[in-house]
Amino acid sequence: MPLILALDAAGHPSRWLMVEEAITYHARRMVAWSLGDVVATYRGGVSRLTGERSALSTSSIIAIKGAAELVRSGQVEPHLTNTALFARDRHICAYCGDRFRDRDLSRDHVVPVYRGGRNRWMNVVTACRSCNIRKGGRTPESAHMPLLYAPYVPNRHEHLILQNRRILQDQMEYLMTKVPRHSRLFS
Repeated sequence: MPLILALDAAGHPSRWLMVEEAITYHARRMVAWSLGDVVATYRGGVSRLTGERSALSTSSIIAIKGAAELVRSGQVEPHLTNTALFARDRHICAYCGDRFRDRDLSRDHVVPVYRGGRNRWMNVVTACRSCNIRKGGRTPESAHMPLLYAPYVPNRHEHLILQNRRILQDQMEYLMTKVPRHSRLFS
């Protein structure tokens, strides 16, 4: 079953929801509006008054009523995970340029942590295990291993794409409208 793209009432993407969570928002009348195709319908009991069976459906994209989402595109850096990092870098080692599976990759700090480098999007790249070991605790320059691409911070729309492997077409179209042109999603 696909995940549901949750937005705040202003249309800013927030997070991915399980279908059951989306149905709960519908049941609580907290869905301001929705877009896309109906992806699931849950059926309830039969009304004693009308004899009709209740049903709640959810579309692939729903906007949830309430407080506006605090995280706005460009204001706060999205959470850094290896899954999102490897997806941002297209599973390509920043040093040798080869493509690898997740289990053969690691997070490399361009400026090593012990030298004051931070565990942030702008200081990490995807590296295969052998290149990461060869680079060690050095900078790319001191290890004579130049970066093949520069790190960047994905915006909120791109980050949600990087988190989900099974995105429906209407969800992808909605998110891609705000993905910056420098994103590796376009390559």
